[in-house]
Amino acid sequence: MDRLGRPCVHLTVLSVVYALFVVEVTCGGLGVAELSLNGVWALRNSNGSLSLSAGVPGCVHTGLQLHGVIEDPYYRFNDLAYRWISLDNWTYTVSFPFKRAVLVFEGVDTVSTISLNGVIIGKTDNMFRRYDFEVAGLLKDVNILEVWLMSAVTYASEKRQAHTAYSVPPECPPVVQKGECHINFIRKAQCSFSWDWGPSFPTLGIWKDVRLESFDTLRLLSFVPSPKYDTVLSGWTVEVELFFDVAVASKGIVLLSVPQLQSAAKFQLSLMPGQSNASFVLHISQNVTVDLWWPFGHGQQPLIKLLIDISIEGGETFHIAFRTVELVQEPILESPGRSFYFRINGQPIFLKGSNWIPAHAFQDQVTADRLTQLLVSAQMAHMNVLRVWGGGIYEQDLFYSLCDQLGIMVWQDFMFACALYPIEQDFIQSVREEVTQQVRRLKSHPSVVIWSGNNENEAAIADNWFSIPHEQRQHYVNDYVHLYVENIRQIVQQEDSTRPFLVSSPTNAVESEKEGWVAHNPYDPHYGDVHFYSYVTDCWDWRKFPRTRFASEYGFQSWPSFSTLRKVTVPADWDFGSNFSSHRQHHNLGNIQMLLQALLHYILPNNTDPVQRYRDNIYITQVMQAQCVKTQTEFYRRSRSDIVEGKGHTMGALYWQLNDIWQAPSWSSIALVCVFKVNLRCSSPALFVWLDVEDIPGVFDDNGFLMMSESYTVFFTAWRVTTLKEVVDKLHITSLRDIY
Repeated sequence: MDRLGRPCVHLTVLSVVYALFVVEVTCGGLGVAELSLNGVWALRNSNGSLSLSAGVPGCVHTGLQLHGVIEDPYYRFNDLAYRWISLDNWTYTVSFPFKRAVLVFEGVDTVSTISLNGVIIGKTDNMFRRYDFEVAGLLKDVNILEVWLMSAVTYASEKRQAHTAYSVPPECPPVVQKGECHINFIRKAQCSFSWDWGPSFPTLGIWKDVRLESFDTLRLLSFVPSPKYDTVLSGWTVEVELFFDVAVASKGIVLLSVPQLQSAAKFQLSLMPGQSNASFVLHISQNVTVDLWWPFGHGQQPLIKLLIDISIEGGETFHIAFRTVELVQEPILESPGRSFYFRINGQPIFLKGSNWIPAHAFQDQVTADRLTQLLVSAQMAHMNVLRVWGGGIYEQDLFYSLCDQLGIMVWQDFMFACALYPIEQDFIQSVREEVTQQVRRLKSHPSVVIWSGNNENEAAIADNWFSIPHEQRQHYVNDYVHLYVENIRQIVQQEDSTRPFLVSSPTNAVESEKEGWVAHNPYDPHYGDVHFYSYVTDCWDWRKFPRTRFASEYGFQSWPSFSTLRKVTVPADWDFGSNFSSHRQHHNLGNIQMLLQALLHYILPNNTDPVQRYRDNIYITQVMQAQCVKTQTEFYRRSRSDIVEGKGHTMGALYWQLNDIWQAPSWSSIALVCVFKVNLRCSSPALFVWLDVEDIPGVFDDNGFLMMSESYTVFFTAWRVTTLKEVVDKLHITSLRDIY
């Protein structure tokens, strides 16, 4: 302690740049010529008053900011000031001097009309789909490609107005979210129209790769290896599915080999013109030991090289991993319900982790470094699972590759959340293609252990969130079953037999199925998974929490660190009663709830300096959040082996939420710029001392700790080059002693 009684921290700086984990994928030509159209395109708005260059992949907001047309969209009230961007229509244009055959868009956000040399070649209406357009007959020596983007807000509104048969709620988000309406009528990130932790930025852009492909015979669209354990043969197999676009009937040889496991086989390939696929099964030699992939904390994560050689095409190298996954739902003695837990490689695993939301409102700003830092941080906090929440996006390939290598399991939602949805044929057909593409893209990843059809939509019907008259309820139940059971579930079971599928979360799972897929009480702790939030009861009283089989959502809000907020504020904003504090809080009564919860165990800061009082209040909300989440998490972990009044055997605790999308109060444990909030590291006996280094991304090896001695050494790992002086200059130390 220093002379004022404050803790003295001896800081040792390790300047580290994290290397990315890279999955090796090499292409052997494949007989396909490719021209990437990523790069600089021309961008203009509908009336031509704005014309500038913009990057692809990218979005309109980023292009405008780079040219100085707008400031940081996250600054103060700019989410409202820049609504005009999302309400306008925009056009991307590029020219290229090649003659090719197929134009491939990996992702367009969202509603577009695409023309080549003045001829419309197609339209898009789904952010989550890949689109291929045949263009061979339209190509010239120099070609002009144009993508006209319609306002997503306008499109959603028009779709809602055209849907006259009956309403499909919700019409609009709560007023406190300051968002746009009818997001359920467009296949776009549902949180992009606003959420209770995020802004309304209905982006427009070409958000993934664009390229041209030419071929004479065929092109390989995708290949999907799936290791499976054959219980009859007591051995491993690898099923490889190959998907082709075939111009001319073709024959060839496919060689599959796993050199490390001394396994190889040849297969005959015969393809007819059009979209064609073939499936082959390689039996792994039983004379070798197969090293299994395990979740973090339970073993290693070996990734084994699989070689795919197609004689008429070329070759591919891919990494696979061997593991089994089961979702066990069995009767429990002395309980009326069923178990709900995951068995990996035959071993019951307690899932401990968090929920994942989009890391930024503008996906082109989610760098590989940023993604790596977030996932490594989750592993350093001893997490073994993340739930990719259904109101965001199917994450980029790097996310899943990193999870494979870090041993972080993924609970993968499909992108439907907190809403009912239309079931017109064009909507359903687009969703079917979306689901097919995403399952084929992701099912080779050992980290993905479960598919879930939606977030909270079973509960929305069961609890009548949208005040649907009783006589109309069955109509919405029928729509629900048609979308999630008769379409999404049917496709998943057809495409992937290696993982469990839940129709919703929370759900009673097999019990919900018995009740026609919408249970009377989807929150029944005797079955399935549960989401639980309570902000008015004492969070230190573990008796208030449901003793559930699996807690897939729970949490409490806090404000991000002052150093995070300072970048998007001015001094007038630094007060809990300011317009800014009200504007950034998208959860009704959220600021009051945080302070009332803190008052149950702490005296609120009363420093006479208003700025210091603001900073102290931020700190108190973080300590409160940390203690609340700690108490609830420890309760669930203690309940693993307990059955009390038929409840218990809790085998999963996933708090809400890991990361932030912008600088605002939320349920997250990691703020937007990798400044750690207290409850990321809550394994210490008590949470008193908090270290913050402002905008230097990195991690302390301990934080939020109880000072038990006169000195304490803490190691800080920086994720960019820094100096000891910079760290010391920006280091802030806060403890309860400082604010009382």
